[in-house]
Amino acid sequence: MAKKLLVAIPAYNEEEKIGEVIQNIPDKIEGLSEIHILVIDDGSTDNTAKIAAEHSVEVLKNYINLGYGASFKKAIHYAIENSYDLMVSIDGDAQFNPEDIPKLVKPIMEVKADLVTASRFINKDYYPDDMPLSKFWGNKLMSILISKVVGRKFYDVSCGFRAYSQETLLSLNLYGKFTFSQETIIDISFKGLRIMEIPIKVKYYPSRISKISSNLFSYGVKALKIIVETYRDHKPFAFFSYISLFFFTISIIFGSILLHTYIKIGSFHPNVWAGFVGGTFFFIAVVFFIVGISANINKRIRVNQEEILYLLKKNYLKNK
Repeated sequence: MAKKLLVAIPAYNEEEKIGEVIQNIPDKIEGLSEIHILVIDDGSTDNTAKIAAEHSVEVLKNYINLGYGASFKKAIHYAIENSYDLMVSIDGDAQFNPEDIPKLVKPIMEVKADLVTASRFINKDYYPDDMPLSKFWGNKLMSILISKVVGRKFYDVSCGFRAYSQETLLSLNLYGKFTFSQETIIDISFKGLRIMEIPIKVKYYPSRISKISSNLFSYGVKALKIIVETYRDHKPFAFFSYISLFFFTISIIFGSILLHTYIKIGSFHPNVWAGFVGGTFFFIAVVFFIVGISANINKRIRVNQEEILYLLKKNYLKNK
């Protein structure tokens, strides 16, 4: 049965390249009956929305800049509301070649993957030309971190050029407004859906300033916040247990100081303070451990709510 594809383009002040991206999106792809294009204009102050509209594509407009992640969530809702079988997300800056879209959707069409992400680093021959070393290693470190979190090797977790099956769109529940790249990988990994990386060539323009990662420190902090919160929501007991273990270790260190003093001179004096400090940290460790147990109980409620939400979305599609 032929399927419908939505190509979603979150864009913020991309008037220079948005037209080029739209024009290069394939009109036909084998196995697809329809290809629709949606531009989510994230509060642009230039002519992004106007140029997109001139290319006869649908434009959803955020009247203020809500963030890359918020625009992506709007695209997901649009895809579900309009019964699309697949969705591709691509940036509006022409770094990615829209003619590579068939490569991304093919594994999904063949039922080999639920999420297919373009990877700039899985193949050394595809390493981006002129990519600043700071961004290169920043992406590498982010991929290592996410790989450790989900227990599976990923080479590129920050790329926004991806294809999503309908099952993935129904399963995704995202909360980060700043970006969606890393949160999506974690969420889908923990839900047991299949993720595939394929090598894709990307262009870098020396004069271009990234709308998301122009300040690498700020980007890293915001992305790390989303990663930590996502891991906390999916693995609350492990998350709070690690914190508890940290404080417990500190309590042991101070307790050892007190014990060493007693063994050496037969008195806790003059290091009684170490006992108070160690006891305080031990108390904090116990509190975090209890919080972990409570959060793990609440996780069951969250999982049930997500399953209900998934079934409601699926039922909506059936009855549409």
